[in-house]
Amino acid sequence: MGRIDGYKPALAMIGLQFTYAVVALFTRAAFLKGLSPTVFVVYRQGIATLVIAPIAFFSRRKNSSRCSLGLKSFSWILLSSFLGVTVNQNAYFEGLYLSSSTIASAMTNLIPAVTFVMTAILGLEKVNIRSLTSLAKILGTVICVGGAISMALLKGPKLLNTELLPPNSLFSPGGENWLLGCLFLLGSSFFWSLWMVLQVPISASCPDHLYSSSWMCFLATLESATVAFLVEKDLEAWSLNSYLELSCCLFTGTGLAVAFFVQAWCISQRGPLFSAMFNPLCTVIVTIFAAIFQHEETYTGSMLGAFAVIIGLYIVLWGKAKDLEDIKQEMDPKLLNNKTKETQVIIDEISEKTCKDDLEAPLLFDKSFEDQK
Repeated sequence: MGRIDGYKPALAMIGLQFTYAVVALFTRAAFLKGLSPTVFVVYRQGIATLVIAPIAFFSRRKNSSRCSLGLKSFSWILLSSFLGVTVNQNAYFEGLYLSSSTIASAMTNLIPAVTFVMTAILGLEKVNIRSLTSLAKILGTVICVGGAISMALLKGPKLLNTELLPPNSLFSPGGENWLLGCLFLLGSSFFWSLWMVLQVPISASCPDHLYSSSWMCFLATLESATVAFLVEKDLEAWSLNSYLELSCCLFTGTGLAVAFFVQAWCISQRGPLFSAMFNPLCTVIVTIFAAIFQHEETYTGSMLGAFAVIIGLYIVLWGKAKDLEDIKQEMDPKLLNNKTKETQVIIDEISEKTCKDDLEAPLLFDKSFEDQK
């Protein structure tokens, strides 16, 4: 059972990447049908709040010993909701609308590199150039990011769907807005990495991930609504005119509620870098799904990039696994030494007491005592 528990964070992150991939394909189609990205973020955050808030309420009601939200915890959650959710989500979906789902999923693969740099600067990630594990994490990050970006940028001979898509296809490039969309996606990657790093102090001050996630969704809803009212002057932008737009908001909102809780739990278990390194899988999944269901063109360069992503991912995970083994090996001798010292103290106390009793006992029995017998 303990062995299965060790794989739970990795399985949770893989499932999360499938969710992100479906969201990228689904929302891109809804945006090109007329859904406003800023309004979509508000609906998504609102639905996520409605899903996660009752669960958090009843969960805390059953267990009264859960931690309370202090000023310090609330400040961290407020900062994380604004930078890591509101700003991040608005930048990401605006970039997704202006570019494409493939580019959006590829750009998010900058997150491992940015997160690695952030955690190294803040001292949350152990980096030693002379250490094989640190070199593995650096090399794996470079391979992973390079492979994921090459999936979107490199072409070569076509492998699947060799017929060109029509110009008005839902997944055609954004043309003149392509560069602006990429800039939005770059900013989103930075704020997403910052959100992951902020989960460390949030988990330390408020270990109840369900409770903190519900507050984060609620605050992000208010912040996103403020941004949308300032940006969208047309009230018609708030109306959902098709089943595609409605189902997109419902699915992504529910998925966001689950994603917040799962990712916060994974970060508390394995750290922010471990969580960030699974993001390249989303690019692989988007490429496969787009080729099968949307008939997007698939090139040799994309397949080579996908292979590089998987190789880089396993290299970094190997480095993380070795770090965990080193930490356990460092802790075990200390525990062994403490137990040895405790045992030695007990033995010394017993020996001292035995010696004292032997000294106090008379060498010859009292004759009167024998007569009483």
